[in-house]
Formats: sequence, structure tokens, C-alpha cells
Amino acid sequence: MASGRDEEVVRIAETFGEVARTLLADHDTETTLDTIVRLAVDSLEACEFAGISLIEGRRITSPAHTNEIPRILDEIQSEVDEGPCLDAIREHQVFLVGDLVADQRWPRFAARAREATGVSSILSLRLFAEQNTMGSLNLYATRPHAFGTTDVALAAVFATHAAVAMSSAHREELLERKAATRDLIGRAKGILMAREHVTDDEAFDLLRRSSQHQNIKLTEVAEQVNLTGEPPALPTTT
Repeated sequence: MASGRDEEVVRIAETFGEVARTLLADHDTETTLDTIVRLAVDSLEACEFAGISLIEGRRITSPAHTNEIPRILDEIQSEVDEGPCLDAIREHQVFLVGDLVADQRWPRFAARAREATGVSSILSLRLFAEQNTMGSLNLYATRPHAFGTTDVALAAVFATHAAVAMSSAHREELLERKAATRDLIGRAKGILMAREHVTDDEAFDLLRRSSQHQNIKLTEVAEQVNLTGEPPALPTTT
């Protein structure tokens, strides 16, 4: 007969098996991020709110969050340039906050964050795949010392699943964009080959030279040709 501990281990394993299947079922980055934060709250008992933080330039952004609290906390961290979510990304470590008011590591962040959101406990984990840091997963609770050792271990497993899913969704989007670009350029070349009576290579050269002449991307030139059916603008010869 299985012990209570054995049953808990089986339950956790089944939960993360379902997490992995659910995350990999999403195929675009936005949906994947939304699924990650929702599953974090559903799967990790101590977690009341969850968000994902990304650093863009000198700003921290919140592309996914279960409510406004993670977004507000990210905004404060952006303004004061300190906080556990930022450090999880910058220092590649896990940061656990048990009592935000008492924590001395981020004095400019802590008081404002507690007053604005009521959050006491924060668990921030770096999201990475193959050493490529994509952001941080941040778990929040209003209860002090909400996250224990087991919660940190479970959150680390969850963050690993989340990072793999994010990386997979990003790769799929890149492949889709590349395929769409090839199709766009292919259609433009076809128009030029029929209209100008040129070869495939010559049609591509027309698009390339127009791109350089107009100082715009090759795909933009191809889109112009597809929309107008006219040859692209080229430098005049004297």
C-alpha cells in the first residue's frame, strides 16, 4: 500500500506531466506565456499570482501576468532599477523573499512594492534554455514566508518546463516567419519574371537592388511588387 508521501510524489509527477503536455500544445509565444502564468498558479499551491518578466533595453516588461500585481511590481523595479525579478535575470540565480518589508536587498523596491500590492513573498526564477536567458518567472503571495524549500524545488521544475516551451514556441514562430518571407519574395519574383521577361536570378537581383536604392528591407520591396504588380523602384541611369 502506497504511503501518503508516495501518493504526493505520484501526484506531483502527474501534475508536471500534464503541465508539459499543456505547454507544448501551444504554438505561439504569446499563448505560451499566458499558459505558463496560469499553470503556475494552478500547479503551485503557495502561489497566488504569477508573472513573466523580460528585459528590453533598460526597461523590464511584463508580457504575461495573472492579474495587475505582477505588472505593477515590474514597473516599480523598472523605475528603481532593482528587485528580485531583475536580479534573477541578471545574476542567473533563484531569489526568494519571505518578508518583503524586512528584506534589505532591495530597499528602494521593497517598501513601494509592499504598499502598492500587499505582496510579502516573492520567488523569482531565471527562465533559460541552452544558456540563453529569456526572462524570469515570478511567483507571488500575500502571506509572509509562503514559499518553502519544496515550493522552490517544484517551481524550478516548472520553470524548466516553461523555458523549454517558450524556446519551442519562439523557434516555431521564426520558422513560420521565414516560410512567409520566402513565399512573399517568391511571389514577387514570379510577377517580375512574367512582366519583365527575366530569369529567377535576375528577378531577385531587381528586388535586391531596389532594396538598397530605397534603403528598405527586401521583404518590403517584395510586398510593394505584390501589391502593385509593378516593378520596383531602381536608381536611374544617366
